[in-house]
Amino acid sequence: MLNLFGLTLKELEDAISGTGKERYRARQIYGWVYNKGIFDFSMMDNIPKNLRVLFKDMFSMDSLQLFECLESADGSIKFSFKTVDDKIIESVLIPEKKRLTLCVSSQIGCRMACSFCVTGKIGFIRNLETHEIIGQVMGVKRYLSKSSKNNGISSERITNIVFMGMGEPMDNFDNVVKAIEIMKEPLGLDFSRRRITISTVGILGGLRSIKPGMAGIAISLNAASEQKRTEIMPINRLYPIKDILDFVRHYKASPRERITFEYVLIKGFNDSLDDAKMLYELLKKIPCKINLIPFNESPYSPFKTPDKKTIDEFHSYLVNKCLTVIIRNSRGPDVNGACGQLGMAYLKEKQKDMSYA
Repeated sequence: MLNLFGLTLKELEDAISGTGKERYRARQIYGWVYNKGIFDFSMMDNIPKNLRVLFKDMFSMDSLQLFECLESADGSIKFSFKTVDDKIIESVLIPEKKRLTLCVSSQIGCRMACSFCVTGKIGFIRNLETHEIIGQVMGVKRYLSKSSKNNGISSERITNIVFMGMGEPMDNFDNVVKAIEIMKEPLGLDFSRRRITISTVGILGGLRSIKPGMAGIAISLNAASEQKRTEIMPINRLYPIKDILDFVRHYKASPRERITFEYVLIKGFNDSLDDAKMLYELLKKIPCKINLIPFNESPYSPFKTPDKKTIDEFHSYLVNKCLTVIIRNSRGPDVNGACGQLGMAYLKEKQKDMSYA
């Protein structure tokens, strides 16, 4: 049985035409599932009953089990999903003034081993399948739909998707690209390419395979010197800053599109004015945006968050140099849903196992 959430529209058309049935039935199914939120084939009343029975036997819509929702004081919600093999995936819904952004995971664990990231300390468990990536979006859509019915208000719509959850998207390239195709399909989830962002440590093989216009790109830089970046991001040995910047300089983006650099500010490590000056020298000739992310503390890292004065001085220096820079405020830290905190459940479980040993 094929999982519907793992099929592009063309793949669904091919599967249906392979049975001798009309290809346009795929568009009908996509409309019911993605636009109307109907997951029961028996309710798809513009499809003949005999085909509804056939499709029910051909396609599954079982993907993830939503077993926990934790709401932060700032309005963010961390969703914990269980996979069929009893693993945990975490996603975070972030409400803003004109946006409702869903941060999705692409792997269970991560092999990048960034020292400031909880997920990196889990190690790599496995890649997520396409249907598990789409399953996060569908699970949150269902949650929003049920919440709106219970509250008697119209359903809020997810406006943006960011691949900034657990895992490195470029390390699961094929499944991520396929999921983005489903997300962008007008008959599917219908997200504009400007509303989807892939965050990566800078795996150049994947970055070079991205077609301009497929999605926005955010690269985790986090240091302005090769030595410091290698210290907190071992992947820098393979993909150093100089090679990443060379890629960015030659990236053929649309005129309005700029790559974003993410910079996690860590107290006493990369938050000085000297670091800001080095960052300016690196990026001053590159059209880009910079997101400054104050480090989110956890019991699993010795790093600390810089004080507000240090963050503001770092930000002001770059802004005064005419770079486009924003401070990305932490969302969901009280439910361990902020940047760098996802996957804490695995480490807690590991600690529990060790205490019994």
